[in-house]
Amino acid sequence: MMKKIVSSLLITAAALLISPLSAQGQEITYNSHVANIINENCVVCHREGGIGPMQFENFDQVRPWAPLISLKVASREMPPYAYDHGIGIQELEGDWRLAQEEIDTIVEWVNQGSPLGDLDIVPIMPELPDPSDWNFAQQFGEPDLIVASVPMDIPANGNDLWSRHYVPIGVTADRCLKAVQVKPRGDAKAVVHHANSRIKLNNEEGEIENVSMLTEYAMGKWGELIPEGVCRTIPADSFIEWNIHMFPGGVGATAQGEVIEDNVVEIGLWLHDENFAETAGLYQQDLKSYPLRDGYENGNLIIPPHGYTMTQGFHSFDHPIRIDSFQPHGHLRMNAASLEVFYPETGRTEQISQISNWSATWHHSHIYEPDVAPLIPKGAVLVIKQWYDNTADNPNNPDPDQWVVGGSRTGDEMSHAWIAITHLDDEGFDKLVSEREEKEQRSLASQD
Repeated sequence: MMKKIVSSLLITAAALLISPLSAQGQEITYNSHVANIINENCVVCHREGGIGPMQFENFDQVRPWAPLISLKVASREMPPYAYDHGIGIQELEGDWRLAQEEIDTIVEWVNQGSPLGDLDIVPIMPELPDPSDWNFAQQFGEPDLIVASVPMDIPANGNDLWSRHYVPIGVTADRCLKAVQVKPRGDAKAVVHHANSRIKLNNEEGEIENVSMLTEYAMGKWGELIPEGVCRTIPADSFIEWNIHMFPGGVGATAQGEVIEDNVVEIGLWLHDENFAETAGLYQQDLKSYPLRDGYENGNLIIPPHGYTMTQGFHSFDHPIRIDSFQPHGHLRMNAASLEVFYPETGRTEQISQISNWSATWHHSHIYEPDVAPLIPKGAVLVIKQWYDNTADNPNNPDPDQWVVGGSRTGDEMSHAWIAITHLDDEGFDKLVSEREEKEQRSLASQD
């Protein structure tokens, strides 16, 4: 009886979401219009062996869920890529969001009763990667190197666990990184809260020195692409310091609540050729954690029961830069983030990115397409803001009666953003600005 009531409510709600297609009087069917959208955007997770809780591989599987699918895509909860439309930069690498036309098509299909359509039309199922495949394998092939962590058993429940250890990377000459992905093996995705990896070297005195951040992984992260013409360096004979945070039982819809034996986290590295590091004119890129100064680093992040708070941080540079990616980080109470740039000379503030429905179960590194990645002059200020909801309205909140403070445990909160930055000089900055201006003029001329 309850299922019938819920289904009726979903159908009623979906019927209120009238799309422009309805005004055209066009019949929308699964076989002709909807199947391709679902096959290309949803089946990668919603299939046998996938992480989705139900399968969408054919009409019979999709039809019972049609009203819920309509609601989820109309509210942009699915596909799970929280990044606001119409605010700041919209051209992103690895963007999972549906186009508005695709959303309208699904909504109108449900409004018309979710018909199957012409039986002679057979929707094409795309060739889907195996869930265990590396995300950049189709683009670059298999990783040049795979660096695995030391295995660790994770209990079915209990307190947060951390593993810190060193593993050789395996490069004998300086190399430049092309792409990187961190991937927990098998069923471990829901229990690996994060996995940070730092590059270390032994100095002449035999002491361990920190070189740079290699990459950061948090639940749901796709990976990182390094733009052409820059180098994120992996020095010869360096090694990784793993810092892996695990949460027994797991977090989110894919949590198993079971013991995970021999949990291993792997880093896949795609590298440029050995001589690429010697290319003239290469600029260096790095990935760093940029704290929000009102956050937990200063002991100021406190969220009262059934309450809200926000943090903000400011960062500037004594040289021009390009922002290549933006990945806000928090835990279960964080629900929104933004990145802005303030220009002191003009008093103008520019919105770069806004994520208004952020979730700890899907950490995305928002990678800006190279032609639109923000070029920031010397002295401009990055303004990073994050918001927190400790009420029962937050679906990720395990207990709104608790005081929440800054800290490393899953039940605590954090307040920083991972930002990949290419460090430029004045000549390189001016060259990139000039190239973009010329390209925009050519584009305008072609439209005349």
